[in-house]
Amino acid sequence: MVDKNEKQSGKTKQKAVKQIEGSSQGFRFSQISEFATEVKVEFGKIAWPNKKHTVGSTMVVVVLVAIMAVYLGAVDLFLGKLIGYILG
Repeated sequence: MVDKNEKQSGKTKQKAVKQIEGSSQGFRFSQISEFATEVKVEFGKIAWPNKKHTVGSTMVVVVLVAIMAVYLGAVDLFLGKLIGYILG
């Protein structure tokens, strides 16, 4: 026995399938120009950093990477010596 809600949901599914089939008519070149226009508008909204801020941020990253490299190298050396002492 089919419920009234199930009948309606079946009709809704059929409408959705028809909409999907209708929207897949193919590629249009107007879509490219619309997309490019939207991208240009969004790029205008971006707050780009100035050179001073970019250089400062880059230096912070380089220094922190160097510190982490030295730290991890020291830990690796220490643990390597410790394991060598235990197993050796």
